[in-house]
Amino acid sequence: MASYASRVRQDILRWTELGLIDTATGDALRRDTEANERKSLSFGSVLAVMAALLFGAAILLLIAANWDAFPRLLRVGVLFAIIFAAYVGGALLKSRGNSAVAEGAWLVGAAAFGGSIALIGQMYHLSGDEADAVLTWCAGTALAAAALRSGPLTVAAVGLASSWLFLEGVAVWSETHVPHSFVLVAIGLWLLSYWTESRASRNLLLLSLIFYAALSAVHHDMLVIPAVLALVSAGLFAAAVHVPDAVERIARIDGNTPVHALLGFLTGMTILQFDLVDESAALVAAALVGFAGIAAAVVLGGRESRGLRWIAYLGFTCQLAYVYVVTVGTMLGTAGVFLASGLALGLVALVIIRVERRMNDAAGPQEGAA
Repeated sequence: MASYASRVRQDILRWTELGLIDTATGDALRRDTEANERKSLSFGSVLAVMAALLFGAAILLLIAANWDAFPRLLRVGVLFAIIFAAYVGGALLKSRGNSAVAEGAWLVGAAAFGGSIALIGQMYHLSGDEADAVLTWCAGTALAAAALRSGPLTVAAVGLASSWLFLEGVAVWSETHVPHSFVLVAIGLWLLSYWTESRASRNLLLLSLIFYAALSAVHHDMLVIPAVLALVSAGLFAAAVHVPDAVERIARIDGNTPVHALLGFLTGMTILQFDLVDESAALVAAALVGFAGIAAAVVLGGRESRGLRWIAYLGFTCQLAYVYVVTVGTMLGTAGVFLASGLALGLVALVIIRVERRMNDAAGPQEGAA
């Protein structure tokens, strides 16, 4: 499959041949495309980062395997030497234009820092659990990301913060609590992502906040939490659709705000419907609100985003199946269940086909007019 830049270059050539743009404009567009393509993450860059991470993991495993053979002072010195070499070496590579290898070296340094926390804690028998270690690892990685202005390190810090949230909020074998301080951590990392210009970290943070809201709703068993999540998500979606430029100036996530808002809305409505499973009338009312919200999302934002449409279709299908199983499926025999399931899925398929056809028909005249 051709890359985006390759398709743009082909379109520019076709537009020039058709006389839609002049040669000078075509050359300017082509130069701009090539300039932005060089800034994008290539497959070679991904391989370089993966190789660096594997190299760092190999070093840490080698040290851990021979841990007892090293004197205590030498152990600490080796760990700090790896961290220093990774960060300083990455900075030197960055100054020479090897950005991908530099980012990989910095990720090795972050991984070495996390391994050092575990190994030094084991060596000195420091108290604490895995969640505290992960939070410390996250703080150190975030500081490194700020000092080096590294996008990948920012993504790694967000991933560690999400792992800390998971470890603190999900533990079926013990009494758990939801760390509400995660909101402060998320705000700090969001501000950091502006400094490091990391759009990927902001997308991941929005997903983590939805997960935090879901954990809070399950832990506290309060209907108000999923309801507020759905309402806030609906308001964010409306703002992203009606004033997209203003929202994008704040979010800076390549116009993906409606997708995250829809995910938040579906998460809130799903939790709400699970809580109302024993109240049929309230469950049906919540399902109707959910269906209306999904339909509004497709109508208002589906034309610009195919991903949003498919998330809406999946959410619609899952909610329809859940309501069917709870309210109708228990009253039918096995054959009736299969028949009704087939009819329901056929209806969903028909609706999706008609919506897609209308979207394509509406997009055709607009392209012709352009």
